[in-house]
Amino acid sequence: MDDLGKVTTVPSYGISVNSGRETTYIVILDNEDNIEDVETTSINENESVMLQIENIVILDNEDNIEDVETTSINENESVMLQIESDSFDVRGCLLGLKRKKIDDTYDLYCSHALENGLSVRKSTTRTENGCVVEKYFLCSCEETKKPNTSSLRKVYVTRTGCKAYLRAKINSDGLYEIIEHNLMHNHTLTRREWSHMHRSHRSINCENGAVIEGMLTSGIRAIDSFRYMAHDAGEEDCVGHTLKDHLNYVNRLKMSIIEGGDAQTLIDEMHAQGVENKDFFFRVKLDDEGRLSNVFWRDAMMKEDYMIYGDVVVFDTTYRTNKYNLICAPFIGINNHWKNVMFGCAFISDERIESFVWLFEVFKKSMEGKSPVSIFTDQDLAIGTAIEQSFLDTRHRLCLWHLYQNAISRFGNLKANKSFINEFQKCLSGCTNREEFEHCWSSMISTYHLEDNLWFSRLYLLKEKWCTGLNKDFFSAGILSSQRSESTNSVIGFNARKSTSLTEFYDIFKRTVQSWRRNEASDEFQCSRAQPTSFMSLTGLLKHALEVYTLTLFNDFEAEFLKCISLNCELIHSDERLRFYNVKDDGDITVHNVSFSDVDKFIVCSCKRFEACGFLCCHILRILHMHSIVEIPELYINKRWTKMVKAHLWDKFGSGSEQPDQNTDSIS
Repeated sequence: MDDLGKVTTVPSYGISVNSGRETTYIVILDNEDNIEDVETTSINENESVMLQIENIVILDNEDNIEDVETTSINENESVMLQIESDSFDVRGCLLGLKRKKIDDTYDLYCSHALENGLSVRKSTTRTENGCVVEKYFLCSCEETKKPNTSSLRKVYVTRTGCKAYLRAKINSDGLYEIIEHNLMHNHTLTRREWSHMHRSHRSINCENGAVIEGMLTSGIRAIDSFRYMAHDAGEEDCVGHTLKDHLNYVNRLKMSIIEGGDAQTLIDEMHAQGVENKDFFFRVKLDDEGRLSNVFWRDAMMKEDYMIYGDVVVFDTTYRTNKYNLICAPFIGINNHWKNVMFGCAFISDERIESFVWLFEVFKKSMEGKSPVSIFTDQDLAIGTAIEQSFLDTRHRLCLWHLYQNAISRFGNLKANKSFINEFQKCLSGCTNREEFEHCWSSMISTYHLEDNLWFSRLYLLKEKWCTGLNKDFFSAGILSSQRSESTNSVIGFNARKSTSLTEFYDIFKRTVQSWRRNEASDEFQCSRAQPTSFMSLTGLLKHALEVYTLTLFNDFEAEFLKCISLNCELIHSDERLRFYNVKDDGDITVHNVSFSDVDKFIVCSCKRFEACGFLCCHILRILHMHSIVEIPELYINKRWTKMVKAHLWDKFGSGSEQPDQNTDSIS
């Protein structure tokens, strides 16, 4: 650039070339009156902007430039020339800076906010003839806002009445000039490394939006698509938006693609069922734009089943086999044949606490306010929080089947180690008390050097929700055993595809429930006529159990009775009412304490199997057998396991004449 003379950086003669990426200052010192041509100056490594500057008059010994004309070579990119000091710092005052577009002014203020640790938002706009002539931008802490105490969701207040703002106004050159900039904030500014978390610095651009939509269409969960994008970007901080933004975007996207015709057809079909059967119940929740958000339904038989078997509920949110990737959330129980029974089902659009609270409250209302004794779910924090709000007296426990499936993906190289698998499974469901569990867990952690494994540390903190040895004081119908848990979950899957519409899924759901009910009818038929074979004489307690229990439960009772034969018992103390025994197996170091009253047939065991499962353990059976008791005491017959528990419904539903009640369907 010899023809140009010396090129340096001098503030008084700086011509700023700004492409929105980097600013380059060109200063021309020359004694001639004109410069015919200026060659290429590079804005950055990837972009070269050709500038032709004509009729630039340089006045000797003076400190100004009279005229500068600019021509942009690339019509698709706005390149601005303005007089700026090379000491310009986006962190400082922006007063006097000019931008071609009002959005560019907002972007400039956002850059200022990012560097200073604050968030900004758009405010008042003044227009003339459809053109913005003046606009205010505020600190996001401006104003004060009263918290909504009626909201179920806990919201934190961030408004402090901050008076910091920026005002831009169009000038005579058609540029937006910053004419006011108040830098005084009345709150603490965020550290730079956290600044990207502010709302004004988070956005989902078109490219990321297309990626998210593609993953949603493929049936990928929102949280998994976010993890993929975080991995692709290097880390979560580089994605450009937070997980919460991501989940909200997916929720809005799903709502926007739900076809009104499909949703309306589903609602119409449910309404028709409600007209035909007054005990059919459903509720629909719409979003702010009138589109389907959540829906719950149950029929008359589901309510009757819940009144009998509703002490234990399995709530599953793992099914997304439908066209809109909505979450299918069935409420499932266990009947007297140890088979699945449906209590109700829902479609929900997201996994927020508010959605689960809405669903649980509607479920309770449909069941006359009855809450389960225990509810089993997967490991989801939002579900746990919602249960605490809606089912106040219900014990929330984690489903061992889901827990084990999740754990397998965390094992790494230990997945192929059978000894480790056995030890882990014993910790899950093989320990009888807290001391045994603590010993087994500590041994497993130290043996396989898992002291620094975060997942195992978090799992240990939740031990009260999954360890069978710590959950024997409440009824769980035996679901806490890994075998029962697996059988409960392995047959729930609905035969649907990703392209299945809502109405198609509803039809599949009804067919699935009908199949379950046919299986139940078959089991009832077998109980009415069949008798199991046994190598033992069906007398005494066994005979009574066969008369009372279903065949499935009789098999469990018989297995306990077989165990009791080999047990040793020792009377250790007695008083006027109770006798206290120690009961143990020859090959077992664990001693169980049994207390028994021969007067009123009161009996209790330290293993608490009856409390957890609803039928007597081998230790109690040993004492009853020793005292020649031939019938199970009435107090210890849990009617939910008996043959006749649904006898009062056989005529009602067998004839198809369901009785109406006042619980009619509606939309809210």
